[in-house]
Amino acid sequence: MYVRSWKKGNKLYASIVKSVRVGKKVRQETVAYLGVITEEQLPYLKAAYAKNKPRLVYDDDTRG
Repeated sequence: MYVRSWKKGNKLYASIVKSVRVGKKVRQETVAYLGVITEEQLPYLKAAYAKNKPRLVYDDDTRG
């Protein structure tokens, strides 16, 4: 599964999509429509559904 995003006018939309094999062809099927999102939310959504999860917390060396 992955996040598909698109712009329409001034708004950014997103949906969760999975690939499904139908016969010999691969089709994309929408699992969930997320609606309007902000630019700041997009990297977090993509990271949540990424195959290899990236670290979203940065080391700031405040733990001592």
